[in-house]
Amino acid sequence: MEAIYEVSLEIDLALRDEYRPWLEEHVRQMLALPGFLGAEIHELSEPPPPPGRWRYCVPYRLRDRAALDAYLSEHAARMRADGVARFGDRFSASRRILQLVARY
Repeated sequence: MEAIYEVSLEIDLALRDEYRPWLEEHVRQMLALPGFLGAEIHELSEPPPPPGRWRYCVPYRLRDRAALDAYLSEHAARMRADGVARFGDRFSASRRILQLVARY
């Protein structure tokens, strides 16, 4: 059964024009990894971000939990480090793991 790896991002509003192209390339790199099936980039509108901030949410679809576990153990540190190296503390990320139970 598919797994969803959801990454929520909050960035300095001043970074928006620079961050978005980087995020799109980052998502393409993630999708090239084994087990990734697809992803979407969403702008969050509710609740509104704090003044001077912008929010994105990127849910990645993976083949199954084993594919997600492999990503977390083999690739996550490297993929996360790129954003930190480039943007430092001007963004934050939180992550959730969701397991698909049913699709209608």
